[in-house]
Amino acid sequence: MQLPLDPATALRPGHVPDALDAPDASWPTALAAPPAGALDLWLLRLPGPWLGAAALDEAPLDGEERARADSFTHPFDRAGYVAAHLTLRRILGAYLGVAPGAVELTREACPCCGGPHGRPVAPGAPSFSLARGDGLVLIGVAAAPVGVAAERLPTVHTVTEAARSLHPAEHHEVMAAPVVRRPAVHSRLRVRKRAYLKGLGAGLGRSPALDYVGNGGPDTPPWPTGWTIVDVPAGPASAAAAVRGELTVRYDVRRLSPEGLAA
Repeated sequence: MQLPLDPATALRPGHVPDALDAPDASWPTALAAPPAGALDLWLLRLPGPWLGAAALDEAPLDGEERARADSFTHPFDRAGYVAAHLTLRRILGAYLGVAPGAVELTREACPCCGGPHGRPVAPGAPSFSLARGDGLVLIGVAAAPVGVAAERLPTVHTVTEAARSLHPAEHHEVMAAPVVRRPAVHSRLRVRKRAYLKGLGAGLGRSPALDYVGNGGPDTPPWPTGWTIVDVPAGPASAAAAVRGELTVRYDVRRLSPEGLAA
């Protein structure tokens, strides 16, 4: 499903069809790298019953991924992690023209401290980002640095305190919303912020209070210079993507079927 390229338009709730209602895309076996000005988004919903019953081939995962998978105590959390990383390997393998198990995953140096936990990279592949949350897997692929984020809505009771970590103008937007709308407003701002920070490669190493990615209005700060941030239609969850530069070619969301992952 191709979405509007105007970020200001794409940010309006309900402006575009929900990506989870779009037809399933075929699992790709060969993909051309996205050109400058394009953003490819891959969306996979993992229903609880499917996660509980799926027998996934973990052979493509590397040692670090298997160790991380084994660190989860809840079987559904483990299955969700494995499914997300198998999906990432399938997608990157299609861009690289190699088998999923041949994709080499590593990390850049952290821009905040120089440690080996910066933005994930795969030699030869386009820039990419992986997010999972609320049974959702979201992968962003672009020629320029990209970040994606997804999460379930928080409860009304947790928003008041959680919103304090945002930029002051964003905090004001959350608290100015009707009480029943605050979880959705907070979650939307939070995933935009997380996507942007992941795109920077900083992640949690940069305070979420420093940058403004709110809905705009009189006297609000500008968005980060040189970045495009878009809301991603993802059903009841919140999701967003951030890419360096302008989107001038395409902005696609392609929904994948979980059955294709187990095939």
